[in-house]
Amino acid sequence: MNWQGKTVGYALSGSHCTFEEVMPQIKRFVDAGASVVPIVTQTIMTTDTRFGTSAEWQRQLKDITGNELISTIVQAEPLGPSKLLDVLVIAPCTGNTTSKLANAMTDSAVLMAAKAQMRNQRPVVLAVSTNDGLGLNASNIAKLLVAKHIYFVPFGQDNPLQKPNSLVARMDLILEACEAALEGKQLQPMLIERYSY
Repeated sequence: MNWQGKTVGYALSGSHCTFEEVMPQIKRFVDAGASVVPIVTQTIMTTDTRFGTSAEWQRQLKDITGNELISTIVQAEPLGPSKLLDVLVIAPCTGNTTSKLANAMTDSAVLMAAKAQMRNQRPVVLAVSTNDGLGLNASNIAKLLVAKHIYFVPFGQDNPLQKPNSLVARMDLILEACEAALEGKQLQPMLIERYSY
């Protein structure tokens, strides 16, 4: 697919342990010629963890995309009327974000961007990373599986022996999932094996 002239909204929610895995995927869009708009939840703007500091993740996002971060609902709201984004990917998409999206709650820049994208009937691609994907969040994932304009990066159990409810997407398939979504298709197979014993 030719990404020249395409604008990708790349949204991150607070699964800090996957940030290192998704940063190269953002660069893939840039290298392919897309303009990438980084969108983040408040946790990324304020939380330091053992996986890195807030300031470092913000710097990486700015360096890779060349754009300022959208981090508030007010900043994200114009994405709807402007129809800026060809595709929005939320990667990582936490259980919290999944739950709120499935239940029409809009309390972050990421969720406002998703709402704006769905208003415009344009694709939203989710790369789940949640410890309760096969627990209480299973019903929310199911609601999103049948929702219009929502697609998933292929996902599977990442650690079924120690965390049997945990689901994580194959982050290296984000670009391919977005290409399929722009054609109105779900990248297949959607349910994959993510682990090794």
